[in-house]
Amino acid sequence: MDKIRQGSLYGEAAHRIRAMIKDGQLKPGTRVPEKQLCEQFGISRTPLREALKVLASEGFVELLPNRGARVVKLTRRMLKDTLDVMSALEGLSGELACQHVSTEEIETVRQLHARMIAHYEAGDLTAYFEINQQIHEALVAGARNPVLAETYHNLNERVRRFRFSERMSPELWAQVVDEHEQIVVALENRDSRAMGNILRGHLKHKLDRVDADTVDDDNPSADALAN
Repeated sequence: MDKIRQGSLYGEAAHRIRAMIKDGQLKPGTRVPEKQLCEQFGISRTPLREALKVLASEGFVELLPNRGARVVKLTRRMLKDTLDVMSALEGLSGELACQHVSTEEIETVRQLHARMIAHYEAGDLTAYFEINQQIHEALVAGARNPVLAETYHNLNERVRRFRFSERMSPELWAQVVDEHEQIVVALENRDSRAMGNILRGHLKHKLDRVDADTVDDDNPSADALAN
């Protein structure tokens, strides 16, 4: 990894550490190796610790008094609460998108959906999830609400660092695909009510697929971070 050039040292350090957490290079529950990262980035402890403060405010790390920082391992309850908020935001974004999205954007979503179906039929779950995410991001963008988009993306960044099982029963996968077809139809019909209802229930299966080693059922420090 290249050393950080002069400029916003702590901002770039925060960006890189955030990426390392999301990629699984820094695992939930482990200490952040400050000395190693300083050497790797070519920076001093001061900008690194400023970066860790930023990441703590975003919920990625927990600052330990006189002991550095640790990557947060969220509780299942916290993850559920986050997904509940994201469901509400997605419902609102879908309703607003039906009102504001252009015909061209609707066609783009339809094309993305067709690509997602092709991956579904091929059994390629990784590619399927990638296109799936693009569809949801397109709906959020179509809402034309910067505050909603920023809040959604911040929460989505937190959720994306958890490893979700790639095992999904054929029945559940078919159900999720059917929900996506309903989403596209509601968008094409500009049916805000139907869109909101579908999207608010769309994330309910995600918690069941989170890998057990990325969350704790009882983690007081993570609970404290949420308050």
